[in-house]
Amino acid sequence: MPEVTNSVVIEKLVKRFGNFVAVDNISLSVRKGEVFGFLGPNGAGKSTTIRMLCGLLTPTAGRAEVAGFDVARKPEAVRQNIGYMSQKFSLYNDLKVIENLRLFAGLYSVPSNVLKDRIEWALTMSNLKGHEDQITATLPGGWKQRLALGCAVLHKPPILFLDEPTSGVDPISRRQFWDVIHQMAAEGVTVFVTTHYMEEAEYCNRLALIFRGKIVALGTPSELKRNSMKGELLLVECEPLGDAMEALQKTPGVMDAAVFGNALHLVVENAATAEPSIRAVLNQKGITLSSISTIRPTLEDAFVSLTTSRGPEERKQ
Repeated sequence: MPEVTNSVVIEKLVKRFGNFVAVDNISLSVRKGEVFGFLGPNGAGKSTTIRMLCGLLTPTAGRAEVAGFDVARKPEAVRQNIGYMSQKFSLYNDLKVIENLRLFAGLYSVPSNVLKDRIEWALTMSNLKGHEDQITATLPGGWKQRLALGCAVLHKPPILFLDEPTSGVDPISRRQFWDVIHQMAAEGVTVFVTTHYMEEAEYCNRLALIFRGKIVALGTPSELKRNSMKGELLLVECEPLGDAMEALQKTPGVMDAAVFGNALHLVVENAATAEPSIRAVLNQKGITLSSISTIRPTLEDAFVSLTTSRGPEERKQ
C-alpha cells in the first residue's frame, strides 16, 4: 500500500442520479489519525459521499482517493484497506456474537494465524467478553453497535468509515462509542463519520457541513461556531414562543429568529442596540419576557446560519 499523508482526498466530486445532483462538486482532505465529521441533515448527500469513498458507488465526475487508491479505478483495493459501518449495523441477527465475528473475519480475509487474537481483541474492545454465545437479535442497541464496530475493524484497517453509526442508540451508549473511536484515532486510525447529531459533531477534530449536496463550511468545531455567524446571538426566554418569533422576525436589527428548546435564538446586528427594540416589541404584543442574554453560538446555530444564508438559486437545487 502506498504511503500517504492524507488518508482521504476528494477533488470536485459529483454524483448524479438522473437529473438529481446528490453530491455537488465537493473537495476536501482528511489527515491520517484524524476524526473527521461529515455533518448535515438527512438527504444532504452524506451517505452518498461515503458510499463513493468506500468503492460502493461510482462517481459521476471528479475524483477521490482513499488510502492512496482511486475509488473509481481500484474499488477492491479501497475496500481491503477500510472498515465500513452503516447505520443499519450490517449484522446477522440470527447468529451468535461469536458467529458474526467469525463471518466478518472471513469476509475481510483475516489470516488464520491471527484470527483468534483478532476476535479476542474485538470482544475486549467492544466490551462483549462473556457474551460470545448470545444471539445478536437479543442484544440491546448499544451492544449491537459495539459488535458492529468490532466486526468492521477485525482486519485492523487504517481508515474507518462510519455512516450515522449512533442513530437510534441511547446517549450513554453513544458517548461510550465515541470513547472507543477516539482511542482508535489515538492509535493512528483515520475515522470518517457522518452524523446529524450536533452535539456529537463536537467530538470531531474537523467538520464539513454539507447542505443540498454542497459543502457550506469546513473547519474545527470552534472555527465553525466562531466564523459562521454574521452578527451577535441573543437568547430570549419568553412565552408564548410562536407569537414572539413571529413578531421578532419583523423587528429592525433582527437578522434571524429560531426556536431552540423553550427559548428563542436571535441573530442580531448589534446586541446592545437590538435589546431595547426587542423588549419594546414583546411588551407591545403582550408577550411575557423572562430574560435576554448574549450567548456563544452552538454548532446548530452555525449550521442554521450557514444554510439559511444560502442564496435563493442554491436553495432551489
